Amino acid sequence: MKYFLIILGVVVLWAVYVFNRFVSLRNRAEEAWADIEVQLKRRYDLIPNLVNTVKGYATHESSAFENVTRARSAAMGASGPTPAHAEAENMLSGALKSIFALAEAYPDLKANQNFLALQNELSDTENKIQAARRFYNANVRDLNTGIESFPGNLVAGMFRFSKKEFFDLADNDVAQSPVEVKF
Repeated sequence: MKYFLIILGVVVLWAVYVFNRFVSLRNRAEEAWADIEVQLKRRYDLIPNLVNTVKGYATHESSAFENVTRARSAAMGASGPTPAHAEAENMLSGALKSIFALAEAYPDLKANQNFLALQNELSDTENKIQAARRFYNANVRDLNTGIESFPGNLVAGMFRFSKKEFFDLADNDVAQSPVEVKF
């Protein structure tokens, strides 16, 4: 009886440890997703300024501006690390590439200090988004591995811990294909 109580105590302590580990992993993944959302919001806030700066130089390129505006709205409307959100972000990245490609055709625009500052700020933001995405995906990987691995999967199933989706931005043809600009 004494050994049974010791074994039971060890199993209970182990289950508490694993439960707390899952809570920690889940919270880290949620915190990492919040970091991505902060950087995405920063990106969304920069885009109207960039579009307005470029509009002054390339007024007849309205379709490029409409594409950026439409893609920005779709990306802002998407939520969570879902494939639909990743798709919307990929569309926005493609639309932004077209705006930067337009700048190549307008030397005055390329020399404009506001445009250069916005371009640098957006480039910095894109780098921060990628770093936040890698951090989030690493936390999701750790959580999902713990949920799927034995014997942790027993505790995960008992307390209904569920796997999270990875957030992959460059997973489709739109993000990987070069931008075509027609004049």
